[in-house]
Amino acid sequence: MYPDDGNWTSALTHLECGRCAERYDADVPQNVCRCGSPLLVRYDLDQVRASVRPQDIASRGADLWRYRELLPVRDPANVITLGEGWTPIVPLAGYGRRIGVPGLLAKDEGALPTGSFKARGAAVGVSRAHELGVRRLTLPTNGNAGAAWATYAARAGTDCLVVMPEDAPEVTRKECLAAGARVYLVDGLIGDAGRIAGQAVRDGWFSAATLREPYRIEGKKTMGLEIAEQFGWRVPDVVVYPTGGGVGLIGIRKALDELAALGWITGRLPRFVAVQSSGCAPIVRAFESGAETAEPWPADQARTVAFGINVAGALGDFLILSALRDSKGTAVAVDDRDILAEQTACAASDGVLMCPEGAATLAAVRRLRADGWLDGDEEVLVLNTGSAVKYADSLSVGRPPRLERDADLPPEASAAGTTGTARGHGTPR
Repeated sequence: MYPDDGNWTSALTHLECGRCAERYDADVPQNVCRCGSPLLVRYDLDQVRASVRPQDIASRGADLWRYRELLPVRDPANVITLGEGWTPIVPLAGYGRRIGVPGLLAKDEGALPTGSFKARGAAVGVSRAHELGVRRLTLPTNGNAGAAWATYAARAGTDCLVVMPEDAPEVTRKECLAAGARVYLVDGLIGDAGRIAGQAVRDGWFSAATLREPYRIEGKKTMGLEIAEQFGWRVPDVVVYPTGGGVGLIGIRKALDELAALGWITGRLPRFVAVQSSGCAPIVRAFESGAETAEPWPADQARTVAFGINVAGALGDFLILSALRDSKGTAVAVDDRDILAEQTACAASDGVLMCPEGAATLAAVRRLRADGWLDGDEEVLVLNTGSAVKYADSLSVGRPPRLERDADLPPEASAAGTTGTARGHGTPR
């Protein structure tokens, strides 16, 4: 339960299909539109404008529920929270200068409960499910979403059934099990996991799969609300996002559209950049071909160290592509070797160790600057979507020298200007 200050109001009105605009009742559990497309949450923005101002929000708690008018939970008694939201935006000045983008910044989602941005979607999704009386949730996952939904479901007293590829990071599997979820591994990709999780839906479980329920987007949307507030109710020039299912990118765009309609931000919106791995890049391929939807990536070819974006087909592909084109943005695919190289380069330059998905955005920014798409004067915000600790085995660093317990420190260890295994003091694995 969230503390009730007596002023809790959600301006939620209805759900609307993102493709055909058909309306649905928001106060009964819903999945996708009859046409098969995702449903989007709509609000009475006139009510929001009349009831709250940006300066009112500044006095509220430092969590995502500070934006309650633009969130779908009607009663604070139904909020399931672990203190999620309000993650920092940190300058990457050293790394940015090195690649010719001195105005580079990162919003670091790794500090959230369960260690990733998935906590936002789970917090709002589980809270709204709880409010609507849903007590059994199932979803496929590449790891972090399952960990988040299992954790918040446990806090809500809700059953959770998770299906994940057996190659997903082991720590996320353990998180799900520790939270009491029913966990099943599949020899395949997230699409295969989705097919199996769908069998539970036929047995009465409610699908919380990506974009198959409307409220995960609303949790992810709060990244966009926070970005605008943290920038002083304006926006950066460019937002660079690691894109698998694309909920975060869709959510940030939705947030900024709502804020623009409220008049809380003015001027042009950021250019959005979707970043994928060259080992699984259906959105990039569709963007480059001018297609409105993305053909699924061949499942037997989909592989990347950035496991969270290893999504062969996205239900919201048309929403992602629309956000890119409407904003005059782009889509970029980067190689795994570049992801790992930029991950350690940023850590050595600025002390920010990103997860592989976050590091993919760095590789993309470097590429875009080299190609001239960025001129170097922009304020560029990248999203680090999770903690690198969950991917410890993938870190491309050397092995530190081993000393006997009675050994002396070697002379070169204290030589001026040389520090850290990322700069050559480790030995290759």
